[in-house]
Amino acid sequence: MKFYFPDSQDQIYPRYDFINDEYPDERVRQRDDLYAHQAVKPAPYDGILVSKAIVDGSVKGAGKYSAPQRDRLYRDGVKTFFGLPDPMESLGDCGAFNYINEEYPPYRIEDVLHYYTECRFNSGISIDHVIFGYRPDAPDKDVDPAWVKRREISLDLAEKFIKATKSHNRLVTGRKQHLEPVGAAQGWSPASYADSVVQLQKMGYKRIALGGMVPLKTPEILACLEEISEVRKSGVGFHLLGITRIASMERFVKYHVTSFDSTSAFRQAFMDERNNYHTADRSYLAIRVPQVDGNPTLKKLILAGVVSQSAAIKAERECLKLLRQYEADENFEVQEVIDALHAYQSLIGDAKKLKKVDDYRDTLVDRPWNHCRCELCKKHKIDMVIFRGTERNKRRGFHNMTVLEAKMRKLPLT
Repeated sequence: MKFYFPDSQDQIYPRYDFINDEYPDERVRQRDDLYAHQAVKPAPYDGILVSKAIVDGSVKGAGKYSAPQRDRLYRDGVKTFFGLPDPMESLGDCGAFNYINEEYPPYRIEDVLHYYTECRFNSGISIDHVIFGYRPDAPDKDVDPAWVKRREISLDLAEKFIKATKSHNRLVTGRKQHLEPVGAAQGWSPASYADSVVQLQKMGYKRIALGGMVPLKTPEILACLEEISEVRKSGVGFHLLGITRIASMERFVKYHVTSFDSTSAFRQAFMDERNNYHTADRSYLAIRVPQVDGNPTLKKLILAGVVSQSAAIKAERECLKLLRQYEADENFEVQEVIDALHAYQSLIGDAKKLKKVDDYRDTLVDRPWNHCRCELCKKHKIDMVIFRGTERNKRRGFHNMTVLEAKMRKLPLT
């Protein structure tokens, strides 16, 4: 089972000053910042997925790449641009979520093939149109006609894509490489997904990406995989788009799922309400110490005269000082740290976050950063569990992926 991490230009600066919370003047992001596979050894994933919508933009607007970054990706290729080590793989897709409200995908076959081949991806997924709905027992005549149309569009574009890819591969010379075509299957039930797989196999696809399953519950995904496995041809493998579900991965493997992509472990570091710092056995709540000059809520309160800026700065510094003392001294009183964090959150006045302060006790008492073998935890220690700014939060996300990667290694191979 291979794990692909979807790129969204998430990087860290290796020499960030955590004491003063600042970057040095000489920092050049494109030269100095690191992706997760550069910051953590071994790399916490087997490959990266890069969406055309992220690079080139979509109907929603510009992508996350600046014009110079985009030009460099096309010029140097994905392997050089990301500094991918051997044998890390690259997978391209169109980013169907970015045009989900359109009647028809906004990309042409030739545009997508140009993106995949110029950027020298190992594999590329056909253009698809997401179906967000699940009716496992409904007859086709009772299904939303828009769902039927989207599945037909996805299959039609898949057929055109594999023909175009085969033509490209026959003509490959020089610096260009063969592109593995991956067919995208959409559906609203086990039967419709299985039928999409049957048609994609007839077109010649040996690898098929199953899309639109993110909202489904795990038993629903398993029901689809079970029916799909009944029609699977020998040698065909499946990729789950946007799905992790680590507890079910062993069952996914039995249904010939060979790869998946997800940002879940990374994003939980700073998006989840509780499960921010992962370990092999459980997850911990990260300790929030908002930046006075970077927290929108606190800045509004200061500007409105509700909160004294000097009092906020004093409370912020006291929290950070006590956290560092606690990290350095195993006999330091946990309650002293909790009291300081409580006082700071009381100043901000966020009742929801104030209630969580006592829950930081588990994180502090267990000191999970001391038991982690990843390079980031060894280097940054307690800063890994402090919820504060992009440099800490992304490092925690990178750490979470090392935990996911370790769990994946324990899965059976067949």
